[in-house]
Amino acid sequence: MQIYLPIAEISENVIVLLGLGWAIGFLSGLFGVGGGFLLTPILIFLGVPPPVAVASSANQLVGTSIAGVLAHWRRKTIDFRMGGVLLAGGIAGSGLGVVVFDLLRQAGQVDLVVQLCYIIMLGSIGAIMFIESLNAILKRRRPGGRRRKLHTHIWLHGLPLKMRFPRSRLYISVFMPLGVGFVVGLLAAIMGVGGGFIMVPAMIYLIGMPTSVVAGTSLFQILFVTANVTFLQAMATQTVDVLLALILLVGSVLGVQIGARMGGRLPAEQFRFLLAVMVLAVCGKIFYDLVARPEDIYSIAANLPG
Repeated sequence: MQIYLPIAEISENVIVLLGLGWAIGFLSGLFGVGGGFLLTPILIFLGVPPPVAVASSANQLVGTSIAGVLAHWRRKTIDFRMGGVLLAGGIAGSGLGVVVFDLLRQAGQVDLVVQLCYIIMLGSIGAIMFIESLNAILKRRRPGGRRRKLHTHIWLHGLPLKMRFPRSRLYISVFMPLGVGFVVGLLAAIMGVGGGFIMVPAMIYLIGMPTSVVAGTSLFQILFVTANVTFLQAMATQTVDVLLALILLVGSVLGVQIGARMGGRLPAEQFRFLLAVMVLAVCGKIFYDLVARPEDIYSIAANLPG
């Protein structure tokens, strides 16, 4: 069943888009990621122009995040104070990111920049998470092995303007979550992601938040940042395909509820390991498509007289 997407100017199978939305929603609820780091590349694989894929993914992630936040709120796994600080940085970063994205689009370089950003960010973050989580799993399985303390204080925690975050059991400088939020907001606008694939590792390894509240707090921040990106992209670039986003949203709202229930049952090490594998798989696919030799090197169109 094909449907024409007016802004993307292509036809896609509705069943495929609904299934894609369900899968993204499931992963969003499971890991606390918006899913844009998967959704945007897959839409590009399906033939959606990168600028439309980036802007429409941000739009779709708003609905997915709402469903995810409600599910985690019922389970009391959201640190609203931490989420508010992350959000303040995210709003500032997303505003700058939309300006950068529009400049790249006008220069005709947005496709290459988006792909390179995905390869660099996904590859580095996925590798770090994979190695750390695999080591943690192996240590727990050794006889007499004890779980290593995940987080240690670093100099960034000693910066001024410290604040208590009772839900996360932290007393740290607000500059760290503000900085993390700013970077995630910037990437949300340029890459069409909620930023969860960066947010979740940063919340665990840099900020030091307990895994139990990471997913819900991440989705809380993603909700408002992607809403801001959607509005700014629609105003600045006119690349938001609302029909595409709505179809994806229908599937994702159903998937996120199931993912949120299953996420609470995963041990912390397995949680990080599965997320790392998923991130590296997407990175590998994007890298292959960027460097692989195309089947048709040249495309020739003949203009025949009518």
